[in-house]
Amino acid sequence: MSLSRRLYSLAWYLALPLALFRLWSRGRKEPGYRLHVAERFGIYRTLKDRDTRRKVIWVHAVSVGETRAAEPLIEALLQAYPGETILLTHMTPTGRATGYALFGQCGLPLLQSYLPYDAGWLVARFLQHFSPRICILMETEVWPNLIAQCAAHAIPVALVNARLSARSLVKAQRLSSLMRPAAQSMACVAAQTEADAIRLREFGARNVAVTGSIKFDVSPPAAMLTKGAALRAAIGTRRIFLCANTREGEEAMILDAFSPLDFPHTLLIIVPRHPQRFDEVARMVEGRGLHLYRRSLLPEEFQTSVMSDASSCAISDQAQVFLGDSMGEMFAYYAACDLAFIGGSLMALGGHNLIEACSLGKPVLIGMNTFNFGTITEDAVAAGATLRVADAADLMRKAQQLLQAPWQCAEMGARAQSFALQHRGATARTMGLLRVLLG
Repeated sequence: MSLSRRLYSLAWYLALPLALFRLWSRGRKEPGYRLHVAERFGIYRTLKDRDTRRKVIWVHAVSVGETRAAEPLIEALLQAYPGETILLTHMTPTGRATGYALFGQCGLPLLQSYLPYDAGWLVARFLQHFSPRICILMETEVWPNLIAQCAAHAIPVALVNARLSARSLVKAQRLSSLMRPAAQSMACVAAQTEADAIRLREFGARNVAVTGSIKFDVSPPAAMLTKGAALRAAIGTRRIFLCANTREGEEAMILDAFSPLDFPHTLLIIVPRHPQRFDEVARMVEGRGLHLYRRSLLPEEFQTSVMSDASSCAISDQAQVFLGDSMGEMFAYYAACDLAFIGGSLMALGGHNLIEACSLGKPVLIGMNTFNFGTITEDAVAAGATLRVADAADLMRKAQQLLQAPWQCAEMGARAQSFALQHRGATARTMGLLRVLLG
């Protein structure tokens, strides 16, 4: 073991009590952090949760975005290897909840667990318990001790749907003595774009192939489309401007830019990225004197997408802002809207996935900070599917212009859907690489 990895491991040992405290502290706002805590320390009761005769294919998806992106890949793995069990691991409760929503009620041979903290002995206990025959990491998860332990247990590691921004590369290079050996130990890397592939090779990764983004292969669930149509009917004939996956600091800017403008016959929907911030955003809306309606106020029949009469849950015309305080319904919000803004891009946060909105034929607005999805965003702009906005004021001006010109929205939406369709196929290309490792 190198000196840098020894120091890294020592830092983890010393940090474990703090990690436990942090879980408990975060659990005040998000109770899920206080559940399944033992798994984060590699502690499991028995093997009764799985058939030990079945081989295990392990997929790690850290949070919500990675879990949604993993959906078509997991479906392809289940189809190609029906006699094996998928182990899906996460780091966040929202990621785990998303995984359960996608797969937990389908009777599939799939297990869920939290990934232990990256201390060598914790990861070793995890590997000994589940005995996976491959480790498939989604997007950006490169943990030095995890990869070293996989090598010690003869488990190949594949980084798929991989992306690496220029900013992240600079950070990794500062820790090259620790991170470069981990990158070099990966059996294969499936990069989203050629730019990502170049940076990943510079990072030290070998056997790098460009396969595209698996997120283009995600299909909207029929239940979400039904729910979106019901939401649209409940709102009525008003135009709908959706601000999706907004982050801390963005909602205030959006609301301040929205309040003084005249948006006739328009409802603003805001869906914060993190559920623990729902109440905070609600207070922001009400504090500005805007009439708020919350998704959680819709009647029970809407929760199950059984809507015989949409007018029974009609949303008042007085409502100016609709707060999407729900999890796992982003496709429904996209299906209902006329125009979508993708959050995380007004501030230096790197932006979020615009592919879901494009796949449903929705015109997209996005800020200048999109380094997490740089190439995909630039391609969408070049295709005429997306418009850049400089700030919140520019966002509202462009939204106002588009919503008052439905034909422009329709043209942009058609280009967005065409853009999404042209980039499908990454799952099949990724499976081609994984089959070599799986045999």
